[in-house]
Amino acid sequence: MALRQAVTVYNADSGDSGATTAMPSVFAMPIRSDVVQQVHTSMAMNKRQAYAVMFQAGHLCSAESWGTGRAVARIPRCQGGGTSRSGQGAFGNMCRGGRIFGATKQWRRWNRPIARGQRRFATCAAIAASAIPALVMARGHVVDEVQEFPCVIDGADGIQQTKKAVACLTAIGAVGDANKARNSKKIRAGQGKMRNRRFVMRRGPLIVYSADNGISKAFRNLPGVDLCHVERLNLLQLAPGGHVGRFIIWTKDAFEALEGVYGAGSKAGWKRPRQQMTNADLARIINSDEIQSCALRAKKLPVKNTLRKKNPLKNLGFMLKLNPYALTARRAEWKKQNSKSAAKKSGNSKADRSAFYETLIAEEADESDDDE
Repeated sequence: MALRQAVTVYNADSGDSGATTAMPSVFAMPIRSDVVQQVHTSMAMNKRQAYAVMFQAGHLCSAESWGTGRAVARIPRCQGGGTSRSGQGAFGNMCRGGRIFGATKQWRRWNRPIARGQRRFATCAAIAASAIPALVMARGHVVDEVQEFPCVIDGADGIQQTKKAVACLTAIGAVGDANKARNSKKIRAGQGKMRNRRFVMRRGPLIVYSADNGISKAFRNLPGVDLCHVERLNLLQLAPGGHVGRFIIWTKDAFEALEGVYGAGSKAGWKRPRQQMTNADLARIINSDEIQSCALRAKKLPVKNTLRKKNPLKNLGFMLKLNPYALTARRAEWKKQNSKSAAKKSGNSKADRSAFYETLIAEEADESDDDE
């Protein structure tokens, strides 16, 4: 992907474009959504707390099976009398008040180890994706009024009031995304609404700063707006849900410090990921004059005349290839059929039948005369 050399810096108070700053090389790194999704899933697991049911749950009553011969199931039953609990099934997962199936244990494998290089690869991919407007808009952010990506502002580190923070977002055209996040607050569907996570809300812009001179307290009261230090970039904030393309607003100092965090030689023993192809248009490369002038011409393969299988009983030509005598036998059969049909037609006329009948009558009359 071709990388721009400079990025415009906008004023936090008026939104006017001023100076320019160099584009960090991290924005030229490959965007691997599959790596981001895998690393995000593992990182989200590392925030879980261990939980389990009490190890004695479902086994707190004295119960014993009645055995066979009483026409009841052999499940353990509560002992005693004088109450409805006596005689009821116990211990089993199918019983009321019994244990659950596959009781949860606190020694489950809660955490997932993540390779350091893979975690850095995913972070770089999420940062690079935030500079592509199509990915940012596809993620659902309202950025129609934002002038340029990545969005860099100057003078936001010293903002100490929420009123000025809203004015800053309005000046750079990012207030629409913040309002969308604020208006999206809804009650969670499911049992989580009764477990101290009653509301859900969309994510708004992410403010990345270098020096906290009051910016964290100014923006923290805006619903959906997150803040992060440039040296503590977190994939859970850069790509919430494992989806790349979060709308990020960089302060000028944080944007300039980004090269020192993920630039060349910034971390010892780590090689930054790079594009395998500088030009991803493979069809254009193959069809270019430079490649076609050196490429060998394609050889024309001999055409194989694959004979189609035919039925010799229906195709006379194919039958003659298998049996040359078939034509002679077929002609003899045709002559025989024609002679039979000719004889049949010649002997079955109406005049012949009437003459034959008169002959029979005359013969019978002659025989009767001779008998007399």
